[in-house]
Amino acid sequence: MTTKPPPSVSEFPAESVERLAYSVVADIATREPNDRNRLGYHVWAWLKERSGTLEQAVKNSGSRTEQPLDAVYEIIAKRLQEKGIKLS
Repeated sequence: MTTKPPPSVSEFPAESVERLAYSVVADIATREPNDRNRLGYHVWAWLKERSGTLEQAVKNSGSRTEQPLDAVYEIIAKRLQEKGIKLS
């Protein structure tokens, strides 16, 4: 019996919204990796839809972080502004 190798994973293009969203949360300390993925997803959804505020998106993610969510919001907001994204 043989096993096949897993399929290769295609990464998002460097200029995509998905790459941006997940890169700004990449080094935020969370209890589990899935908490970081969930946070990245909510940032991506906010960037795509622009419904509500970024602060609401961070809080709605329910991610269990090592820092208070207000501090996490400040980190993400600063990184997005550095990349030229307007928050309002």
